[in-house]
Parts: sequence; structure tokens; C-alpha cells
Amino acid sequence: MRGLGVWLPILPLSAWALVVLAGPWLPLAPDHIDLSRILAPPATDSLLGNDDLGRPVLDRLLIGARTSFAVGLGVVALSLILGALVGGMAALAGGWVDATLVRIIDVFLAFPGILLAIALAGLLGPGIDNVIVALAAVGWVGYARLARSQILSLKQRDHVVAARALGAGSGRVLLRHLLPLAVAPLIVEATFGVAGAVIAEAGLSFLGLGVQPPQASWGSMIRDGVGYMLVAPHLVLAPGLAILSVVLGVNLAGDGLRDRLDVRSARR
Repeated sequence: MRGLGVWLPILPLSAWALVVLAGPWLPLAPDHIDLSRILAPPATDSLLGNDDLGRPVLDRLLIGARTSFAVGLGVVALSLILGALVGGMAALAGGWVDATLVRIIDVFLAFPGILLAIALAGLLGPGIDNVIVALAAVGWVGYARLARSQILSLKQRDHVVAARALGAGSGRVLLRHLLPLAVAPLIVEATFGVAGAVIAEAGLSFLGLGVQPPQASWGSMIRDGVGYMLVAPHLVLAPGLAILSVVLGVNLAGDGLRDRLDVRSARR
């Protein structure tokens, strides 16, 4: 059952990933306007209906998956690299360097993450690249705190002490001997970070700070469909359920991965 808990949520995530990879070769027309099908409900020739401009919701949903996955993976990659390096350097250096970096982390944690991301996205301007930078600028602190705690418990191990005695520098010790041992909890944290980044991107796009029209995004699709909830609920339900499937799948996969990597739970 533990293995099933890991692989079962992989199925919907793999389906979305396949759609993202095959998107450029699929016969999609997300920006095709058909005024005769404005707010048309789902039908056999348009499985998820059409939006307020007559554009096919299914095509826009599939193209929007590319935006969500790009932001989710990009934010997690930048946050993980920056946070692991900062947290690792703080734990390895100790003293005033550690105290200063910990205070910086505390300052970032004192602000609500999404509000700070909104402020940064507003300053940088709309666009997918700026969304990734804004979310990574507030997302690295969790990885830094986790990496610091892991390195603090590892830096006195015999192989680390031996490496330092042989003249290895702090950077080499961190990258070659410490971070590889701390990578498992960081990977688990990164899986949950993908879900948070997808939701955050949808929120920023809903506020108009993400990707701009006519480019499709799940958050912007929800924003455009809010005004037609009573007459065309499919405009909100389709992207909302897409976000739900991805976030739920990532969280379940993260839970399963954490159970598999947890030695204590594996022994029970």
C-alpha cells in the first residue's frame, strides 16, 4: 500500500506532463475566437465549452498547463538551489555569519509570502519570468531553514571532519560531503513547493500580475470566468478542477515520498 500511495498520484501528474510536452504538436487553437459560440456549454464538438470570446476552454486549459508547470518547476528549482546554499553556508560557517543569515531568514518569514510575492510581481511587472523570480524570492527561506538544520546535524560527522583535516575548503565540504546527505528532505520539501507555486501562480494571474492576454493561464481563466458563474460555470470549474488535480496529486506524491524516505516509518 505504501508503494501504491506513491505511484497512484503520479498517474494524473504524468498525464498533465505528457500534455505539456506534447502541446506544441497538438492541434490546439486556444486563441481562436468564434462569436457564434460565446459562453457555449460543453458539447461533443467542444468538450469543455467556450469562453466569453468563443474560445475553446479545453484548448486553453491544456495550454495553461504549460504555464503552471513552468512556474512550479522554475520556482522550486531556483528556491531549492538558493535556499540550500544559504542554509548550508550558515550552518557550516557558524558564528556571526550564521546569526546574520538566520536574522535575514526570520525577516522574510515575518512577511506573508503571497503578499510579498504580489508586491515583487507588481514592481517587476507582469510576465511568467517575473512571476518565477517573485515567487522564488520569497520561497527560498523554507529550504534555507531546512538545509541549515540538516547541515547542523551532519557537519560533525567523521567524514566531514576528515575532509576538513585534509584541507578541503568550505565550499567543497558543503557541495561534496554535506548537501548530498541532506538532499532527501529537501526533495520532499520541493514536491510540496511545486503545489504551492502552482497555487501562487494562479493567484497572481487571477490578480492580473501573471501571464498576460491572450496567453492562457489557469488563474486568468478563473478571473475571466468569475463574471459568468451563473450562466457559464464551466469557465471556472474547468481550471479550478485542473488546479485541484495537480495540487492534490503533488501533495499525495510528496506524502508518499516522505514515508518511503523516512527510515523510522519504514521500520514499523
